[in-house]
Amino acid sequence: MPPLALFMITLGIILGTLMVTTANHWLTAWLGLELNMISIIPVIAKQKHLRSTESATKYFLTQAIASALILFSSTLNAWQTGSWDITQLNNKISSTLMITALAMKMGAAPVHFWLPEVLQGSTLTTTLLITTWQKIAPITLLYMISNHTQSNITLMIGLLSILVGGWGGINQTQLRKMMAYSSIAHLGWTITVISIMPNIALLNIIIYMTMSTPLFMLLMTTSSKTLQTMTTSWSQSPTAAITLTLLLLSMAGLPPLTGFTPKLLILNSLVTHKLTTTATMMALLSLLSLVFYLRTTYLLTSTAPPTTTQSTTLWRLKPHHNLTTATLAPIALFNITILPALPM
Repeated sequence: MPPLALFMITLGIILGTLMVTTANHWLTAWLGLELNMISIIPVIAKQKHLRSTESATKYFLTQAIASALILFSSTLNAWQTGSWDITQLNNKISSTLMITALAMKMGAAPVHFWLPEVLQGSTLTTTLLITTWQKIAPITLLYMISNHTQSNITLMIGLLSILVGGWGGINQTQLRKMMAYSSIAHLGWTITVISIMPNIALLNIIIYMTMSTPLFMLLMTTSSKTLQTMTTSWSQSPTAAITLTLLLLSMAGLPPLTGFTPKLLILNSLVTHKLTTTATMMALLSLLSLVFYLRTTYLLTSTAPPTTTQSTTLWRLKPHHNLTTATLAPIALFNITILPALPM
């Protein structure tokens, strides 16, 4: 990609997100979402492959429908209340349509079908961008309207996302699709609690992005795209394999790792608000996600590729040192072990 085009695309992605996060008017937020969408499409379609073109087309169609719903619901709310302020979404129909549109923007269930297909046709770098940065704008809007959202709708979308994310990821052998369903499940935890305790929902999505960023970068380092290729990660870089294992276990929400903290806080908030049944269902549904996380960690640490020598390490090593792994390992380990420092 030419440097000028890359600069313009990067600028559009950043400016679009900043416009949404700093907006008070629905039209300004809508323009920011459109700028963000138009800027990311060339990144998805940059590979000269039919699958990339298909992914870009699917992404454009779903995002365009979601943007139209956002514009329609904000216009309907302005017609009923006379206000274009984002925080004044008082109309119930507008609120329901807006939640549906933002769920489609993020890829939450039941409007999640585009996310695994788009990520499968994209590079790991683009996948990282879609699952982290592209969620900031819709999450911000959902956070701003959290006082006017109907809790029964957010609870239904959240529970369905956790179920779909866990169930869909169990039989996946492609890492990008598996991480797509992992993203859907984490979105479910965020959306479930956003109408009750929005600050905890914000903490959950921040910790998810903090964990998934080094995870995707380590997958790029080891060139892992399927579960089969992950079996050679230990031979290529034991440090990367150990860090990946800890990151996956943290994303699964196992104590004493950092990923356990937001889940504990979310369940505690639900129980405090007399939603014990919902909290129990979420805890049980999270076991579905735990299955494919544990399967991946097993392949990383307990299997080795066929070798004709007594050594389990590859004997044709790369001639240069991998600075990316050396940099990412301490950052990821720092993010993993935040839990003991957090007050409970």
